[in-house]
Amino acid sequence: MKKSKLQILTNGIIRENPVLVLVLGTCPTLAISTQAINGLGMGVSVLVVLTCSNIMISALKRIIPDTVRIPCYIVVIASFVTMVQLALKAYLPSLDKALGVYIPLIVVNCIILGRAEAFASKNSVIDSMLDGIGMGIGYTLTATVMACIRELLGSGTIFGHAVTAGTITPFTIMVMAPGGFFIFGTLIAIVNKLTKGKVKDKQQNKCLGCPGAAFCSQKVEEGGAEE
Repeated sequence: MKKSKLQILTNGIIRENPVLVLVLGTCPTLAISTQAINGLGMGVSVLVVLTCSNIMISALKRIIPDTVRIPCYIVVIASFVTMVQLALKAYLPSLDKALGVYIPLIVVNCIILGRAEAFASKNSVIDSMLDGIGMGIGYTLTATVMACIRELLGSGTIFGHAVTAGTITPFTIMVMAPGGFFIFGTLIAIVNKLTKGKVKDKQQNKCLGCPGAAFCSQKVEEGGAEE
């Protein structure tokens, strides 16, 4: 059944949230979510790259040869990542410095490449744009919420403004790796509760958009057993 435009736009916010449901792009999310401004900045950067690359890949899907589609997708994504990075260096140098290597690494972010392969290469430009916006909003909300919680509990501030000064002693562990995993797991549990665990089957979702999904499923069929 074909989804409506509204369903495509809202799908990535909760039901198929790229981080909390599809569990993609977790490494940069955990790494940068120590401060709210970093989470928001990374989220908006991913949203812009994801939306623009989805539009471009959808527009070029009939031109790109199937045999070299992944390298072509990466070239498209890298072009938009470079634009975003140059814009950050020019207008938000402090944010660019804080995010560091994780901005260039958007090129190989599983969310971007996964949506290009699983959605943009098979759907219209408008639908691909809506998918990119929805998934980007879902990622931005996740990264920002995680960062706000970790910054509040770990430093007593939100977006650099003191909130719990003199009332609660900050838990330094929250801005360290164990705190990140704890908040990440807690948010996954909350989303799983809200969706009642109704996540699409991995086979139906083509292994969450992994470029190697076709090869893996072919191997499974050859083995005569499929989960």
